Amino acid sequence: QVQLVESGGGLVQAGGSLRLSCAASGRTFSGYTMGWFRQAPGKDRELVARINWSGGITDYADSVKGRFTISRDNAKNTVYLQMNSLRPEDTAVYYCNTADYQFSWGQGTQVTVSS
Repeated sequence: QVQLVESGGGLVQAGGSLRLSCAASGRTFSGYTMGWFRQAPGKDRELVARINWSGGITDYADSVKGRFTISRDNAKNTVYLQMNSLRPEDTAVYYCNTADYQFSWGQGTQVTVSS
């Protein structure tokens, strides 16, 4: 069973940056396309970025394109999300998982962007 632990969230002013990390334990995730998701209060969870097994292919939701960068280190079993130019509408709990939700969800990490 894979455990996912997200970290790196916090409170930041609009225009600021944060770097999220997602560490997986229990088995390697190197063969999986991984994604970062977010869920704002009262809204459905949405995919914001994903990265293929090698890290060579990435894609992003239109709302974060050009501001967020997803990356991975398979040797460390860790996926990252660099978030720049943050906006209040980016406020949410952020989660990682395989792009097709194969693992159990972690606790997420709260990102709050103040205006």
